[in-house]
Amino acid sequence: METKQLLKAVVFVTVIAMSCASKKKKDPRDFTDADIYKLDEEWMEEGEIEEGDLPEHLRPSPSVDFAKVDPSDPEAILKMTKKGKTLMMFVTISGNPTQAETEEISTLWQSMLYNANIEITRFVISENRVLIKLADGSYAYEIKDFLVQQDRCETVTIEGKDYPGKASKGAKDNKSKAQSKKTKKSNKKTEL
Repeated sequence: METKQLLKAVVFVTVIAMSCASKKKKDPRDFTDADIYKLDEEWMEEGEIEEGDLPEHLRPSPSVDFAKVDPSDPEAILKMTKKGKTLMMFVTISGNPTQAETEEISTLWQSMLYNANIEITRFVISENRVLIKLADGSYAYEIKDFLVQQDRCETVTIEGKDYPGKASKGAKDNKSKAQSKKTKKSNKKTEL
């Protein structure tokens, strides 16, 4: 009988030790990639994640009423479909800037947009090209309108479409044509 009681005591102590060990929490600094993955899977299974905390590809898309959208206005369509979605745009800087100049110019633009309560993330990808990441794509055309007015902006590319900036060759040609038309009109007025 003593061996049975001893065996019961050993089993009881083992069960208690195992339950205590499973309740013992691991220090987060000691987590391995497998621990983090397991924890993430447990959170996803429980379904207690708020919609805003979900990764973008798992969030439900906002409903768009295409009856209210003018099909001839691609800006309105983009604003409605990219609301709350990430959007990338490219900006080309005019002239032959160095990497440092491109960094300085794009930092200035980023701070100006930040002062207007528009947050962007910028990545200098070459000596004259910057990638701008928007967390909310509905601001794309507002940012484009700002950028094309800047002295060193040559082009802005959104969704594969190029928009000439103030420093683009096409904008300079249009400016000179507009100025020549104005001078012709003023010359005609003075002749009368």
